[in-house]
Amino acid sequence: MKYLISWILRNIPRKYIQLVAHQLLKVYRIFLHGNKVHCPICQENFSKFLPYGRLHPRENALCPSCLSLERHRLMYLFLQKETSFFQSKPRLLHIAPEYCFIDRFEKLLGDHYITADIESPLAKVKMDLHDIPFEDNSFDVVFCNHVLEHVRDDVRCMQEIRRVLKPDGFALCQSPQRLDLATTYEDASITDPKEREIHFLQDDHLRIYGRDYGTQLKNSGFQVSQINMIEKIGLEESKKMSLPLGEIIYLCHK
Repeated sequence: MKYLISWILRNIPRKYIQLVAHQLLKVYRIFLHGNKVHCPICQENFSKFLPYGRLHPRENALCPSCLSLERHRLMYLFLQKETSFFQSKPRLLHIAPEYCFIDRFEKLLGDHYITADIESPLAKVKMDLHDIPFEDNSFDVVFCNHVLEHVRDDVRCMQEIRRVLKPDGFALCQSPQRLDLATTYEDASITDPKEREIHFLQDDHLRIYGRDYGTQLKNSGFQVSQINMIEKIGLEESKKMSLPLGEIIYLCHK
């Protein structure tokens, strides 16, 4: 299964995968009956999660019910445990919306939920992140996860997110990181797709952030708090939900 998923991710455009993956996995989930892992988003239990990834698929990563990955489950728990998101029903801009969240946030927020992307078929608004088509101080919350590594000018995009965020709002801007790198790595001279995949995890990534990611967010104008949810949840529970044990939540305010 992991090799099939790896091939699909590397060879089929993401916008097509987004349209059909949930239907296909509904069939496969019947083979994963069990109690060893738990998804906090859909509240389902399984014998294991599915593998996921391009070059080196991660075991126990993808929930076959809601399609959440490790980072999605971590973010959902952060919203539940550390914010008033589910009680205050904020006006939310969700950039590159993830399937596991869309129906839940739509039901919770109604017209206050705006999804946007430059190409995703799941988004309501077609939008270039370099020029967000909303007025200053428009949103209580902005989610922009695993997007900034794709954009031409990440600083400009960070500043645009900050611009449309209300003074008392917050943004979550998670991105892939290599913690063995002190600084963010970019190299436009590497043009071969296979080489770019090796250097940047995906051939369409323009950079891979290092340990300086929080500093880069600060340099764009945000006040940034770094939150270790694994310490708050505990190692045993984190493993049962297959959370990313090394990932830090970057909570951004104006």
